[in-house]
Amino acid sequence: MTTTTTVTRDVSRPEFIALIAGLMALNAMAIDVMLPALPYMGEALGVMNENDRHYVLTAYMLGFGAAQIAFGPLSDRFGRRAPLMVGLTIYVIAAFAAAFSPTFATLLVLRFVQGLGAASTRVIATSLVRDRFGGRAMAEVMSLVFMVFMIIPVIAPAIGQVLLLTGPWEYIFFFMAALGFVITVWAFIRLPETLRPENRRELRPAIIIEGFRLVFTNKMAFSYGLSAMFVFGALFGFISTAQQIYVDIYDLGAYFPVAFAAIAGLMSISSYTNSRMVRKIGMRRLSHGAMLVFTIMSGIWLMVSLTGFMPLWLFLAFLAVIMFMFGWTMANVNSLAMEPLGRVAGTASAVFGLIQTVGGALIGTVIGQFYNGTITPIAAGYFVLGCVALVFILIAENGKLFGVGEEYKDEVPPVGGEH
Repeated sequence: MTTTTTVTRDVSRPEFIALIAGLMALNAMAIDVMLPALPYMGEALGVMNENDRHYVLTAYMLGFGAAQIAFGPLSDRFGRRAPLMVGLTIYVIAAFAAAFSPTFATLLVLRFVQGLGAASTRVIATSLVRDRFGGRAMAEVMSLVFMVFMIIPVIAPAIGQVLLLTGPWEYIFFFMAALGFVITVWAFIRLPETLRPENRRELRPAIIIEGFRLVFTNKMAFSYGLSAMFVFGALFGFISTAQQIYVDIYDLGAYFPVAFAAIAGLMSISSYTNSRMVRKIGMRRLSHGAMLVFTIMSGIWLMVSLTGFMPLWLFLAFLAVIMFMFGWTMANVNSLAMEPLGRVAGTASAVFGLIQTVGGALIGTVIGQFYNGTITPIAAGYFVLGCVALVFILIAENGKLFGVGEEYKDEVPPVGGEH
């Protein structure tokens, strides 16, 4: 891979954002398109316990989280493009092979491998944005990426439902492989190399350890990263039980994807409004306020659920407010975590990706295992995790909320003459 080839690619800001969103969307698609098919997979592969179907999601998330720790240092050494191409290739091959799984165990292994490949998209997409943008500008771009990214949960369950109407559950894996191949070709042709040669770090143990040390010892960055992990855990808890909640509790049947899409669409709108407000209001004020509302509303949701009165309209009303706040929280919290670590963006993205996806997936799986036919476990999970996330935000900010922090620059030196 040569620097000249990548630096001279002329990619507009809208295409850059779309490409980053496309890379991240592969991860969302690998989760959300599966949801309508979980009962069919379980039946076909002899899974007796309904809650065990969640392992199809958990296996993917564990692979997705674990491999990030490797892709971070690799992308800091070899640039962003080459490791990304390797990861995308693994993703496509594993998705295609999963369609031929003879047993549930084989499916879980291939889902884990698919997650390993997908890890490159999360680490490198975040690093690409940090290479080109800083401060509130990064939060604005990440909000736009999340806006496009959140369209996937809107359409993915519906796509999964259509695929199931036209063929067996294996079609879902063929679809994921085809989509991954298209994104791979697009990235190969158009994605610029954003890591300058002088900023590449040697792949030696001492250098790698130093990079991790910088991440783990930065109190503000690491605390924000942990805060995001707990918020993500709440989201994954909902995703893992969404099919049971909408179908078993509220008997939505084929309308389950519509209800799921409505909430995801609201999160997309939330990300867009964040992108319009963050430069003026600031990352801290938006994320801290949103996190407070998230936690308070989750507490009220929990108390109401304990009364046994939770009709669909009320459930959706609570979830709408809470998930709108999620959209205001995640882009800003992740940007605050990455902001001080531009020198080791790949490693930082890997560390935060690992703790957020593996930690979040495990937390979400625990919540899913507590599902008992009521809303109470998910509401309790949201409230407790919101409280813990707020604690880590307070640690990051030395006990103060709503500060503006340092006046970070909105721009970083352009990479390869583009911005």
